[in-house]
Amino acid sequence: MFKRIMAPVDLAHVDRLGTALDCAADLAKHYGVPIVYVGVTSSAPSNLAHNPEEFGQKLGAFAAQEAAKHGVDASVHTAIAHDPTTEIDDALMRAIGDTGADLVVMASHVPNVMDYIWPSNGGKLAEHAKCSVMVVRA
Repeated sequence: MFKRIMAPVDLAHVDRLGTALDCAADLAKHYGVPIVYVGVTSSAPSNLAHNPEEFGQKLGAFAAQEAAKHGVDASVHTAIAHDPTTEIDDALMRAIGDTGADLVVMASHVPNVMDYIWPSNGGKLAEHAKCSVMVVRA
């Protein structure tokens, strides 16, 4: 049914992604398909990495750890955005096309008042992506 699963990853908040990452791995095993872990960074130094190459190495190490933990085939895709905080939705939308994903499995938070003003990242992807999007609450 699915051929490639995309799992967006915020390396600064990996501790909050467990349920979504487990779900993505379970689906990947069920369908026998690879997961591509996608991280969004800027070209400017950040608290996670000095440059996109270093960020990509950290994302690759994370993906290798997840692949070994769950027994799935995994790869990574580093998306570059001028300001990841404000451009993350657009970067993830581009990553869907760049990776050829036909399912996105991503974490979300419990809705709150601010979601009526600014839609969540998962909500925006689910509304605009041309592939299936599964939003997993922790």
